[in-house]
This record gives sequence, structure tokens and C-alpha cells, in this order.
Amino acid sequence: MAFFQAGGLVVALWDRASLAADSGVSDGGGWAGITLAHNVASPEGVDTVLAEAERAGATIARAAGETFWGGYSGIFVDPDGHPWEIAYNPHWTLNEDGSVTLPG
Repeated sequence: MAFFQAGGLVVALWDRASLAADSGVSDGGGWAGITLAHNVASPEGVDTVLAEAERAGATIARAAGETFWGGYSGIFVDPDGHPWEIAYNPHWTLNEDGSVTLPG
């Protein structure tokens, strides 16, 4: 996995099979190989956004929980089939305007 700062965004590259497995999607040709992520300021924020998404018709693909990288995240799949990770990463800076800054 590699991370790149792109202005106020972070682009992460994974191998396709690992990303599909982590995102809770089947890679049978219809999935574009992309999962979008939205970073929030706390683990509670992850829970809130996932609950809002589910109420709006999304399917929870991976329930929120602690991650191997020391954060907290979960994934929903929207009604159009696109996976979204909602994440709290204590190692990244989440700025007031919503932009994200990688460490050092």
C-alpha cells in the first residue's frame, strides 16, 4: 500500500484483490476497483456516518471497528454499488476545512 498527498486529499494505492476484500465487494467485473474514503474526527463520527448511510439505503459491508493500523473504520456500499470507507485515523491530521494531511 502506498499513500500520496494530493493537495488536501490522500490517494492510497492497494492491490485490487486486497481492496475488494477489505471493501466487502465482489470483484466480478462490475466493480471499478475504487473505494472512496471519508475521514472523520473520532470513532463516534464513524459510527454516526455509517448509521446515517444505512438509514439512507446503504448496506454495511464491514461494521465499524478497530483496524490493524491503529484507527477505527467501517464500510458501506451505496445503493449504486459503490463502497465507501468511513475512517478515523489518529495518525493523520484532519483539518478544520475537512482536508487531510499525512504525517511528516
